[in-house]
Amino acid sequence: MSDAELNLPEDKSLLILDDDTPFRTRLGRAMTHRGFKVVEAASVAEALEIAGKNPPAFAVVDLRLGDGDGLQVVKALHSHRADCRVVMLTGYGNIATAVAAVKSGAVDYLSKPADADDVAKALLAAPDAKPAPPENPMSADRVRWEHIQRVFELCDHNVSETARRLNMHRRTLQRILAKRAPR
Repeated sequence: MSDAELNLPEDKSLLILDDDTPFRTRLGRAMTHRGFKVVEAASVAEALEIAGKNPPAFAVVDLRLGDGDGLQVVKALHSHRADCRVVMLTGYGNIATAVAAVKSGAVDYLSKPADADDVAKALLAAPDAKPAPPENPMSADRVRWEHIQRVFELCDHNVSETARRLNMHRRTLQRILAKRAPR
């Protein structure tokens, strides 16, 4: 199928918004090799400026950034260019944020670290195409750890409040937080 048949934008301009400089640079280089004209941004403010002046046809947006969240950028991109196809990336993969991303207008939601092939497939997928199951899904231990980290962050790194919300003993939570992330 051609881009026109898939209802994809004609130009291949791509905004990559991520505050992780090495990741953003690697992904930018890889997407350039795949035929995209890449513009990189490290902050929400930068991305909003790009969206206002020259909105791209495609975007890869990190959910959590130092000066805000990527959902603001998704909404701004769609207000300036309705056909912009956005893929949301995050290291904090969970159902609630995936739903929020899709409601904001993202076409797909990928957990980090996502490789360039996955990103390109998500950006160029047909609107009614169902994604293939992940080749290496997170383990149950990793999902649990990610959830604990997210709640801990939402509680402003307050161990007692996090333990209360997760219905676990404070010392148990401290031991979990002291360990490295499971694979």
